[in-house]
Amino acid sequence: MRERPGVARKLLVVGVSVLALAVCCGLAWWQWERFSSTNGTFQNLGYVLQWPLFGLAPAYMFWRFRKLRQRAAAEPVPEPAPAPPPRPVVRPDDEEDDELTAYNRYLAALNANQESR
Repeated sequence: MRERPGVARKLLVVGVSVLALAVCCGLAWWQWERFSSTNGTFQNLGYVLQWPLFGLAPAYMFWRFRKLRQRAAAEPVPEPAPAPPPRPVVRPDDEEDDELTAYNRYLAALNANQESR
């Protein structure tokens, strides 16, 4: 009998998550014992609160990856953007533009006047 693909992977994920939670709860217990002792500090109490969160992190990470993968599978594939229209071909006119020539002369005179200062 063949297993469905991914079942072993899911069992591995659950195993890692449970193992991480067990180890981190053990570390939280150890920090609680340190806090309860005569030389315990509030830093140890902070670790008591942090370790279980660290233990839950792998389970949350795998849950979040699963949700993101499901969302990506449910979203439609976007259509490619249409090709941009072709750029117009600029051809020099045979006729000379008198206004443009006068404006260019004006700019050249301003530039020459600016350089002489």
